[in-house]
Formats: sequence, structure tokens, C-alpha cells
Amino acid sequence: MSESNSVSSGETGGGIIRVIYAFLAWVFVACVVVQVFLAGVATFGDATYWGKHMTFVHLFEFVPIVMFILSFIGRLRGGLRWWPFVLFGLIFLQYFTANIGKVVSTDFLAALHPVNALVIFWLAIVTALRASKRK
Repeated sequence: MSESNSVSSGETGGGIIRVIYAFLAWVFVACVVVQVFLAGVATFGDATYWGKHMTFVHLFEFVPIVMFILSFIGRLRGGLRWWPFVLFGLIFLQYFTANIGKVVSTDFLAALHPVNALVIFWLAIVTALRASKRK
């Protein structure tokens, strides 16, 4: 997604809504980092952190939906409108990949959980960077 694509896709909007949107985008990025940290502590240290990992997501999983709604209020278009919707879908996919082993006996699909986390992190960074640009 080149710079010319972001301009031509109509990522417009300004004012306080865009500032709030950008703030929420960076908060979401920070939450994803904390979420990965909690998984790391649970994996390499204290397994009781799995509970914190599973609970923490509930504190930020709806941030992309708030961003999606704000994109309409702030007249943001293009990626800034639709990427939060995709992020929410990817969070839903996280639940699926975390629990697939209970339904289907395969480690392959469950192994997509950390890969999807990387995709979430990447898209969250892209969204936050684009939202933070001044027009």
C-alpha cells in the first residue's frame, strides 16, 4: 500500500475525531504488545500468565470497532475506515485459532495463532502510522 494509494483512496478527515482515532490506534498497538508479552511470560516463565493473556484481550478487543465507528463520524475513508474492521475480524480469528485444537486434532491450524498475532500487529502499526499523519 503505497503512499499514493492512501491519498487516492480518500483517507481524509481531520479535527478531534482523527486525533482520538489515532490515539486509539496507538493504544491498540500497545495492547497488542502487552498481549504478546503476557503470552511470552506464560510460555517461558509462569504458566499462570495464560489466564492474564486470555483476560487482557477483553480490555481492548472492541477498540477497533470504536475506531470503525469514529471513521464514519470523522469522515475517514479508505484504509482508515476498513482496517479497524479487518483488525476486529483478525481478533475473532485469534479466538478460533486458540480453540481449534479442542475441535480438530491438528497443531497446524493452532500454530496460526502467533502468525495471526503478527498480522494484527503489522496492520495495527500501519493503521496507527497512517492515522497519525497530518493532511
